[in-house]
Amino acid sequence: MKTKNKKIEFKKVSLPVEGMTCASCVARVEKALKNVEGIEEVNVNFATEKVSFTFDPLKVDDKKISSAVEDAGYKIDISPIHNFKGKDEKNTDGLNNYDKELKKDLIFGVVLTIPIMILNMGVMFESFSDFISLSQENINKILLILTTPIIFISGKRFFKIFWKNLLHFTADMNSLVAVGTGAAFIYSAVATLFPELIHHHEIPHVYFDTTAVIITLILFGRWLESNAKRKTGSEIKKLIELQPKTALVKINDEEKLIPIDKLKPGDVVIVKPGGKIPADGEVVSGYSTVDESMITGESLPIEKQKGAKVVGGTINKSGSIEFKVTAVGDNSVLGQIIKLVEEAQSSKAPIQQLADKVAAVFVPAVICIAIITFAAWLITGSSFSTALINFVAVLIIACPCALGLATPTAIITGTGKGAQHGILIKNGQVLELIHKMKAIVFDKTGTLTKGKPIVRRVETFGISEDELLMLAASLEKKSEHILGEAIVEYAEGKGIDTINIESFINKPGKGVEGIINSRKIIAGNKNFMLDNNIDLSLLKEREDGFYTSVYFAIDNELKAVFVIEDDIKEFSPEAVASLKAKGIKTIMITGDNENSAKLIADKTGIDEYSAGILPEGKADAVKKYQQKYGITAMVGDGINDAPALAKSDIGIAIGKGTDVAVETADVVLINDDLRNVVKAIKLSNQTLKTIKQNLFWAFIYNVIGIPLAAIGLLNPMFAALAMAFSSVSVVSNSLRLKKYRLN
Repeated sequence: MKTKNKKIEFKKVSLPVEGMTCASCVARVEKALKNVEGIEEVNVNFATEKVSFTFDPLKVDDKKISSAVEDAGYKIDISPIHNFKGKDEKNTDGLNNYDKELKKDLIFGVVLTIPIMILNMGVMFESFSDFISLSQENINKILLILTTPIIFISGKRFFKIFWKNLLHFTADMNSLVAVGTGAAFIYSAVATLFPELIHHHEIPHVYFDTTAVIITLILFGRWLESNAKRKTGSEIKKLIELQPKTALVKINDEEKLIPIDKLKPGDVVIVKPGGKIPADGEVVSGYSTVDESMITGESLPIEKQKGAKVVGGTINKSGSIEFKVTAVGDNSVLGQIIKLVEEAQSSKAPIQQLADKVAAVFVPAVICIAIITFAAWLITGSSFSTALINFVAVLIIACPCALGLATPTAIITGTGKGAQHGILIKNGQVLELIHKMKAIVFDKTGTLTKGKPIVRRVETFGISEDELLMLAASLEKKSEHILGEAIVEYAEGKGIDTINIESFINKPGKGVEGIINSRKIIAGNKNFMLDNNIDLSLLKEREDGFYTSVYFAIDNELKAVFVIEDDIKEFSPEAVASLKAKGIKTIMITGDNENSAKLIADKTGIDEYSAGILPEGKADAVKKYQQKYGITAMVGDGINDAPALAKSDIGIAIGKGTDVAVETADVVLINDDLRNVVKAIKLSNQTLKTIKQNLFWAFIYNVIGIPLAAIGLLNPMFAALAMAFSSVSVVSNSLRLKKYRLN
């Protein structure tokens, strides 16, 4: 009971964090927040620069969150937590100014680095020395004056975080940059101001250019990286931008334009041709076609008339319609999609654990390697300046930025690509797992079939059809089962009115029963009839066993059989064939009879099926197939599919299904096209391939670069340039997923 209450009290939030620069920063922020009371399930995403966690609004202290993160050397925006606590506070931290400050520091660094480079390189040419008429000693002093502002203004961010790291006995990429550039600057400053301490006979060589160029190049790399990372999340921005800023509302027969945030359920909204639908709702008048491609991935416009559902963010193509708002904001379909995609993008794939483990020990190991390099060069008789420059090169080349970006950038782009095609993948773990699928289990009704069964014919025994339909429709009207709806619609089509019933009991997987005019009415499958000792001998050969049958009995006497059919979906056979071509075992489980199940299995090309499975038995069936084949997915759409979806390794819900099924599943198909299952597998394959490519280049870059720097074959400035472009190359490789064709 305690655990259950805890789940109800806890809220989930995603907050932006400023100052994270490499994979090791992720571990530090996570560790800092895990120590705050009331916070659980902390997950930091380096690529999105956000931290997500669940928290208890009654226990968590806002100031403790801020101080914990700031003590670790970073800055966090906690305003969303205020909203959960009912405080209307705006974000005053200025986190959005991070990129502006980065750009300003970069420009400042470039402006000073250019003359530093000119002076440093110019002295190598005799004509330049004649032109400026300055001694090497004076040039060094000018270089000191120009480099000092770069250290204390452009490079300030590195040294601030390095100092905080030092106080906590930790290190990250900022520590490497601070130690490397700081050591080069201090040595050069001492050599300039007190040359006799370094060399007694000649003016020592200085490395102000190395210090300035490294800081400027690293800032340039971060600026490029920041721009590239923004592109990985562009699908989310596109989804957010789908919603219009205003809505035309009908109030007392007058049209009034109001801001979208003032829209509420129950309002009647007018949408003219070409306009965006501002919220979810139900059409009350008019006729049009609506482009839902951005939400569902379906390219063809959908016809909308009175009673049809419309989704916020979609585009009204032709006619003018009026609809009543049913959901706005986070409760709308678009809001839920954005939430699901954001949660998926903040999650980690299992493969990222490798990168996290490496990052945790990487920076301390690099510092040790750099110190060993420095000592080794001195021991072998090299000059202090040579040892120093190789020490700096090792520190700079070893930046773990690319390592930290390898996995999250691919997941962000992959999940965004999926959302664009109507495939919502809820987390990175599932994205990695999908391509390993060995078997896939389909529910029948509403999944392989259209889920809109119709009554094909009715056979009666000693009762008029009108009386039968009145009683059957009155009973089934209380049922939410799709076969019951077919019977009710059939009766309505015949103009039959329903009457009140005295009692109603639903028997999941079997049927329904109730009392009407003091008569016991039972409707359901054959097993339900047998359970109630109802004689079925009247049937004999009269029933067409290749369709679903609903039996109807009054006072324990069989009175009718409804023969119902449900056509398969247009693309079900194609989807099944594609899955089989990938070597995946295809299975169907259904509560229908053997003959009906066999018919659908034959039509779709399903490998094997299980018929007569009750809702509680579906999860057991999935478990059986998991043991038989390995990693098994389950595709379903109904409440009775939820346990099986949860039990499967990969739960896939049809987006038009019930909320329970969608909530339980790991993957949601916004439309009901099963070909999207194949697309999800392709997307999983390509995303994992991209992650592996990213990790390979991130690792190989350091494996090759560190030894080259240690043996003196890599200039620190080239190391800084290579480091900057390593991160950009990883992000750019992830962005290639946007162009990957899923069709």
